[in-house]
Amino acid sequence: MRPNDYDVSGSVRTTDPAAVGDEVIRLFRALFERPAVRPLTRAFRHAARLYEGRHPDYWPCDTEYHDIQHVLDVTLAMARLMDGYERSRANGAEPLTAELFTVGVAAALFHDIGYLRRRNDHKHRYGAEYTLVHVSRGSMFLGRYLREIGLDEHLARLGATLVHFTGYERPAESIRLAGTLERRLGQMLGTADIIAQMADRCYLEKCRDRLFPEFVLGRLAGQAYTVARTLPAFASGDDLVHKTPGFYQGASKRLNLQLARSYEYAERHFGGDNLYLEAMQKNVRYAEALTRATNSEALRRQPPYTLLPEVVPYPKDLVSL
Repeated sequence: MRPNDYDVSGSVRTTDPAAVGDEVIRLFRALFERPAVRPLTRAFRHAARLYEGRHPDYWPCDTEYHDIQHVLDVTLAMARLMDGYERSRANGAEPLTAELFTVGVAAALFHDIGYLRRRNDHKHRYGAEYTLVHVSRGSMFLGRYLREIGLDEHLARLGATLVHFTGYERPAESIRLAGTLERRLGQMLGTADIIAQMADRCYLEKCRDRLFPEFVLGRLAGQAYTVARTLPAFASGDDLVHKTPGFYQGASKRLNLQLARSYEYAERHFGGDNLYLEAMQKNVRYAEALTRATNSEALRRQPPYTLLPEVVPYPKDLVSL
C-alpha cells in the first residue's frame, strides 16, 4: 500500500520537489541525447521557493488542495505522458524535442501559480479567491518566467498557452496553437491535471476538507455562489464527495474527446498498466459506496499537509457551509 505522500507507482515522494525533479530529469535524459537540463533544474528550484514563500514578490501557498503536492503530482504525470508519447510514436508522428519537453514540464510545474498572492495584494486574503481567474494569472506568469530561464519567445508564448488546457476559461478545442504536436502537448497537460489529482490516494478526503473551502472562497459554492449555473454547485464537502462519480463521468468525456485520450500514453510509460486510471476508478467506486451514507465519516486518510505553519488557515465556518 503506497504512502499518502507518494505517486501512483509508490516510488516518488510527491511532496518533495527534489525527488520529483530527479525523476523528471531522469526521464528527460533517457529520451534525449545530452539535453540542456539547467532550465528544468532552475524551474523546480524556483517552484519550491515560490510555494514556500521564499520569493520576494509572492506570499507562500495558502491553498490546501492546490498545494505543492498537487503541482508536483501533475508535473510527474505530464513527464510520464510525454515519455509515453515519444516511446509510442508511429506512422510518422512528429517527434518530441528536448525544448518542447522542457516547456511541457514547466507549464505543469507552474500551472496553478495563479493561486499565489502577490505581496502587494491588499484586496485578497486567500489565494483561493483567484479560483475563477487563476489559469489566466498563471498564463501571464509563464509568459514572463519562461523567458527568464532561457527559452525563446515562441516557447514562452507556447507555455503560456498550454496552461489554458488545465482550466475551463477557454474550451480546449478553441485554443489556438501552431501545430499538431503543440496541441497534443496541451492535451497531455490537461490530462495530467485531471488524472494526477483524481488518482491521489487521499483525493476524496482532499475534496471534502480542502477543495470545498476553496470553492467557497472562489464563489463556486456556499452563500457567495455567484457563478453561472452552467457550473456544478456544491452544498458541502460531503456533497462534493457524493458528486464525485458524476464529476468523473464529465471528466472522462473531457479526457476522451477534448483531450483526445492522451491518458493512453501512461500505459506505454508503465509498460502496459495505466496506474492513473486504475487509482481514479478505485476512488470513484469508493465514492459511489459512500452515496448511501448520510456523511463521509468513513473517509479517514490523512493527506500530507504542505503549507507553512505561519499560513493563516481558512475560517472554520467555511468547512461547515
